[in-house]
This record gives sequence, structure tokens and C-alpha cells, in this order.
Amino acid sequence: MAFLIRTVDHTSSGKEIVRDRTIPKTDVSIGRAAENDIHLPDLAVEQHHITVHSASDSSLSIEAVGTLGFSLDGKTETSAQIAPGAGGELEVGSSRLTIERAEDGVTLITITQVETESDRDILRGFALESALPSKRAMSWIFAGIVLVALLAIPVATHLFRTPVENDPKGETPGQVVFDSTWSTGELSMAHHSLEENCEACHATPFVSVQDTTCLTCHEEIDDHAEMPRQAKGMAPFSTGDAIQWSIAQTLGKEGPLGCVSCHTEHEGPVKLEAASEKFCADCHDALDTRLTDVDFTNASDFGEKHPQFRPAFYTAYGNDNPDRVSLANNPVEMSGLKFPHDIHMDEQGGAARMAISLGKYGAPLECSDCHEETDDRIGFKPVEMEASCESCHSLVSGRSGAGFTNLRHGDIDDLREDLMRLDRGPRRSIVNGRTRPGQFAQGGRYYSNFGRPVASYLSLTNALRPDGLCGECHLPTTTNGRADVMPVNLPDRFLHQGYFDHAAHEDESCTDCHAADTSKEAMDLLLPDVESCRDCHLGETAVKTEKIVPSGCAMCHGYHTPTMPWRPEDHQNESPANLIATLERIKR
Repeated sequence: MAFLIRTVDHTSSGKEIVRDRTIPKTDVSIGRAAENDIHLPDLAVEQHHITVHSASDSSLSIEAVGTLGFSLDGKTETSAQIAPGAGGELEVGSSRLTIERAEDGVTLITITQVETESDRDILRGFALESALPSKRAMSWIFAGIVLVALLAIPVATHLFRTPVENDPKGETPGQVVFDSTWSTGELSMAHHSLEENCEACHATPFVSVQDTTCLTCHEEIDDHAEMPRQAKGMAPFSTGDAIQWSIAQTLGKEGPLGCVSCHTEHEGPVKLEAASEKFCADCHDALDTRLTDVDFTNASDFGEKHPQFRPAFYTAYGNDNPDRVSLANNPVEMSGLKFPHDIHMDEQGGAARMAISLGKYGAPLECSDCHEETDDRIGFKPVEMEASCESCHSLVSGRSGAGFTNLRHGDIDDLREDLMRLDRGPRRSIVNGRTRPGQFAQGGRYYSNFGRPVASYLSLTNALRPDGLCGECHLPTTTNGRADVMPVNLPDRFLHQGYFDHAAHEDESCTDCHAADTSKEAMDLLLPDVESCRDCHLGETAVKTEKIVPSGCAMCHGYHTPTMPWRPEDHQNESPANLIATLERIKR
């Protein structure tokens, strides 16, 4: 004889859970104690409450072990008999045990929990639903609150407010209320101050941010090139991308060259990542096939496919504007100066010995003694004669009290005046053998020297000779029939389409890239070519070593003009996982 015990429970959502187990006995004990065959954890059940015995004739005998008894088919009993196949419902505490005969002759006892109406009333007194409306009513109430607070109020304040100018600083009253609740994410670090001022960018409701709005703040940023040329130079879209852009433009988004195509927002508090090499190569790898009038070659990888540098400098004396010439043509620079770098850089030469004797230097001359980088680290400040040259090339012309007088530098007219004051020609006497007495005497109030300053003209001519004072550094010439020097044309920046930071190469010597120590002529253009830079800089996919630096396009070029390119030192504390490659979002 055996008993099949089936326990039926319910989850909080009402799902039924059924568990079966078989007890191969003729007697089954029921009670609150854990050692019972059927364990009922209910305080209304005794430790050992009842026993069910299976007789040989298949009838069941039920006996109460304790004093509380049990309920069988609605009647309270202390002992009872259940006929074979008749079955019955046995209630003990809050449990209901349904006893019946299974098809295979096994006695099946199904255990379920009985929940009385009084129990439900007691529990309902402790539940919130007794004091709140129904779930359906609560759903409608909360939906109404959301619609009013987060939609109706922003729309109403937009429609009935006094129009205000676009205010990126958020200082103008009258902004839309609660509009930030519809934000899809945090703004970038650059725009974090605009979190509560959606209208600073979203000038028109439900319309994509327009370029004109971006330029309200970023007015100094210019386009990469003229928009029609950019559109023509772009690589063609795939069919899928073309369809997407067509739909986007129909909904008010500006085309693939708009600001928001690359600069996406609501991506979290991150900074802009440098554009990858592929972003630039998408257009520049085969640009000449789409823009046949370009005067530069294609570029896609600095280590393998990049044109020779074309610096801008003066190729002829007196030119008003510099020319861009490829270094492949071995160009020379016509700056208007005579300056041999090797003499000044020779550590054993006279210039070095003079520099050592001067407290200003105390050592042989270095490039930085004359060339000072600009604050933006792109170019160099003009070399000033008084600050960089006069320590050795003196312009002292005489004494003045306790000090000295100097010839002015930079203008021939100033030099002519200074020389005339130094040496004036003698005035011939008005009357032979006599001089004018009184107030017209030399040193008197109205004395004047009417003689021609012959010596002064001779001194100026001598100064402008090739071996004269000015001719040491300048090329003499004639302007309107008067002695003059060739104008000095030295650009402050040679590579206008690229960026080079000397501070990043401060561990290197200047002469490692610029052959100033061997240059004997001022016409030498001391700029390294692309092959020289490739000694250390290769393409973005190159393997980094102690010497090799993987270098993408953004290391030297910025997309917008004028601008400085992306610099790694600005992102030292950021993990690459936190950077959003926004410029990668425009794809072919």
C-alpha cells in the first residue's frame, strides 16, 4: 500500500505550482512537527495531529492523535472511516486534504490552502488597496499627472510665453518649464551647463538642431571647405544610407554635412574623440576622381600615402604674398636677409666664444636664443634685432650723458636722421674774415648751420654697402632712387594646412630635424620633408614601439578651419571606452 501526496501552491501572480511525492507506507502521520509524513506549518495544527491508516480492504481509518480533532466533509470528528473509492475532504487548520482513489489503486491526498473570507478581510485591513482607488483608477491618475506635468505644462509655457532670444547662458527669463524631462541622456562635458536650457540648441520644437543655432556660439569655426565642394568631394552613399538621409532631411534634419551629423549629443558626459584615419580617407583617398581641379594629391595613410609637404614662404625678393611650393622641388627662400646659420651654430666659432663671454647667454648659441614659439605653439614670434642680435651686432653710435646713444633699427628714414644728427657738415662764413656777433653767434639763440650734411650722406652710403653696417645682414637695394635695403619677408608659420607642436618634440634637438648647423646660406629652407618625419611617425595602424608613433590624420590636421587638431594631452585622464567617436557617425 502507498500514498501519493500532491501539494498545490500558488505564486503571488496566481500561477499554480504542483509537487508530487510518494510515501510507500500503510500509515501516514499528519502534524506540525517536521518528522510527520505530511508537515503542515500552521499554529492551528498540533505537533502530531492525526494518523491515516490503510486497511486490508482498502478502506481508510482516520484517528485524531491530539485533542483538537479534524473536519471531514464539513463535520468535526475525532475518528472516522472512509469507504474504498468514496473519498472525502479533510480539513486541518488552514489546510484542505482531499482524499481519493487514483486509477492505479494508489491513495491520492491533495493538499491545498483554505482562505476564508474572514482571513481575507483581516489581511485587507493591512493592505494599501483598502485606502486607495483601484489599480485601473490609479493608472489613469498617474497617466494624467504625466501628461499634465511633462507634456501639457511644457507645451503651454512654450505657446503662451513671451518670445525670447536664443540664450545659451540661460540668463533670460521665459524659458520653457520642465522641458529637460524629455532629454534622452546627459549632454557632453562641453555642453553640460546647458542641461536645463534645452532651447539653447532646440530653437524650434520637434525640429532637429540647425547649423545656424550651433554657430550662435561657435561663430569662430569655419567649414572644412565650401559646402558645394565638400558635397561633391564626398564618397557616394550606399543605397541604405541614401534612403536614411532622404528620410532624415524630410523630417527637418540638415544634410550629411550638417553639424549634428558628426557632433551628436545626449551620449553622456564625454569629450570629443579624434577622428579616425578612415574618416578622412573616405574622401581624400580618391579625391582627385571627384574634384578634378584640386592641386594636391590624394592621402590616406601618413606612412604610405601622403603627399610631400608644401610650405608657404617667399620665393622672390619683395613679394607681397608667400607661395606654396613642394619640398620635392628643393626650393630656396628669398627672405631678404644674409644670415649664415652655420657660423652662429658652430660651437668652436667666434660667435660661440662671444656668446660665452656675455652674461645673457654664457654658452654657445642655441636655436631658442633667437626663435621663440608663439603662445598657440603653431608658429614663431618675429626675431627682434634689439633683443636677439644687438648683443653681438652693436648699434651704439655715441655717448649721451652717462649712457650711450643707439641707431634706430627697422626704418632707413630713422637711420638717416640718426646719422645726420651725428655728423653735420660745417657752415661757410657769410662774410670773409668776419663773424656775426650777438644773438646769431654759434651757440646763440638763432644760430643755424645752413651747410650741406655731406658727411652724413657719406655715412649712410657706407652703412648700406654690402660690407657696411647694414650690409652684414641685409641686401642693399634702391627705392625711388634712394639707397634702401630689401624688405624682410619671414613667415611666422610655414605649414598653414597642418599643425606641428614643437613642445611635443622638446626632448629632441632642433638640428635633428632642421639642418641649421650645416646651412651656409640664408636662402636654405630648413624644413624637414615627409620622409624625415616618417623616421618616427607612421600611419594609424602602425605598431607602436620606442621610436615609432602611430599617427592618424587628426594628429596634424583639424577638420574645421581655423582650428587646432585633437591633442592626446587633453584626454590623458579618459578611458578610450568613455570617448564617443562622433566623427565616425558620418559614413559612406
